[in-house]
Amino acid sequence: MADADTCRLCTQIIDTHFGPLTAKVASTLLTRGRLSLLQLVRFTGIKSRTVRASIIVLIQHNILWHAHTDDEGEMLEFNTLECLLRLRFGRYVWLAESLFGRTSAEIVQVMLDHGKLRPPDIISRLSRYDPKSASMYVQSLYKLVSESYLKPSTLLSHNSPRDKRIKYEGEEKAKMTGFPTAKELREAKVTAEARLRREEKEAEKVGLKRRMKEQPSARSSKDRVYFRVNFDKFNIHVRNKLIETAVEERFNRSAALVMCATLKATEPKQKSVSEIRSDPTSTAAIGMHIPDDENLSEGLATTSKKPSNASLIKDYLGLLACADNPTPAGKAASYVSLGDNKISVEFDTISKRMRRRVLEAVTRERHGDDGVRIVRLLLDVGKMDEKHIAKVAMMANKDVRPLLSALSSDFLISTQEVPRSADRNPTRTFFLWHVDLAKAYSALLSSFYKTLFNIGVRRQAEQEEPNVKAVLLKRERTDVAEDVNLLTRMEREVLAEWERKREMLSVLEMRVEEAVFILRDLDLGGSVDDV
Repeated sequence: MADADTCRLCTQIIDTHFGPLTAKVASTLLTRGRLSLLQLVRFTGIKSRTVRASIIVLIQHNILWHAHTDDEGEMLEFNTLECLLRLRFGRYVWLAESLFGRTSAEIVQVMLDHGKLRPPDIISRLSRYDPKSASMYVQSLYKLVSESYLKPSTLLSHNSPRDKRIKYEGEEKAKMTGFPTAKELREAKVTAEARLRREEKEAEKVGLKRRMKEQPSARSSKDRVYFRVNFDKFNIHVRNKLIETAVEERFNRSAALVMCATLKATEPKQKSVSEIRSDPTSTAAIGMHIPDDENLSEGLATTSKKPSNASLIKDYLGLLACADNPTPAGKAASYVSLGDNKISVEFDTISKRMRRRVLEAVTRERHGDDGVRIVRLLLDVGKMDEKHIAKVAMMANKDVRPLLSALSSDFLISTQEVPRSADRNPTRTFFLWHVDLAKAYSALLSSFYKTLFNIGVRRQAEQEEPNVKAVLLKRERTDVAEDVNLLTRMEREVLAEWERKREMLSVLEMRVEEAVFILRDLDLGGSVDDV
């Protein structure tokens, strides 16, 4: 089950998108865990027919999982991650339009509105008022499917992966002889996860191939397949943009252009944000993605009067790879790796550094520069006692002690007890401070979910204000929509103020959601527990 902040945020999202009755069903599943239909009816106090309709809606939008057990029968489980991704739907539509054009954006919008659809249903809905535009939508749909921005919806995607993961882990543990070690348990978990992902990919491929074997026509076979939006493919573009922005902030715009070109050169083979590094590419391929009107020499101090683009790209790649610092610190600060005239983007290294930046930013906001100094010290050195921290950080003991307590109360740092006697007497125990990244990131995620919930509550409260509500209702009239001058000067001022507040809240929501993306979606090592 999810924590309290995640439950409130998910319930708010479901209430906004599907209404209060469906939100009550979702809230019951979030707070009580997996339930059967009869249990849902009893705990929600809603009529069975309404509960069934809510379940159908949530399943249609991939927010509920099925789980069948011999003891309990068919159970329903809430898919928290799928629900939280609905906060990015606007960005996904914008990405589709910027990548493929307006028609592709309309297809993605329809898919997000309906959860999953067959190609004929998509085309008929979009070309209802203009039948001649059907061919354009067919071409756009083919491009989205061929490049994996839409993927087939299979039976496996409706089953809870947790059950299969537990089953596969049990099978791996059964192969072990004797008492398993911690390393063997980790390997069993990794093997089970890899097997589960492999099954999901094979199911998506078979979903199309099987239809093609059943039907003589490939077109008629694909018409029977239900498609859904592949969020992972859109998340790749979100990640790449964050990396490009990080390079520009650290170096300059020219370095960001080379980083962007490197990402575009490897983009066709990027399938998921869980990739540790990109496929290798060449300097020539990177140069093809740099616009001809860009002057890369502006960002470097060169000795030659007119260096070639190829040499400039090599210099920038050496800068991004920290080639002048072949130490562990230099490797941890790199963006790409060089080897045998091939360049790879190190997504894992970049993701770790970006998550650490979020941790330091939150620490600075809550506890100032002194808090960041202590967190960085513990991350670099490891476990330290209070006196050693004060000595190395060059701070007074009276200042370090309350700061450590404040950081610990926010779960940014943790303690490790080292008893000197078997009775674990506190007076004979060393207390070492350290940063537990998994715990810190999990606490930050919970805090961000709480912030997102508060933003939604504030937006709703501003909209329900009597003057604003009256103006918004009047604006929905057809005559006012055609002529805004029908609104009085006072009403226009109220509307402008409401739109200003809504824009500010939307910008804040995007920034917080970006931090959530870095902590949760870019967690390649699994340091953050599943919500």
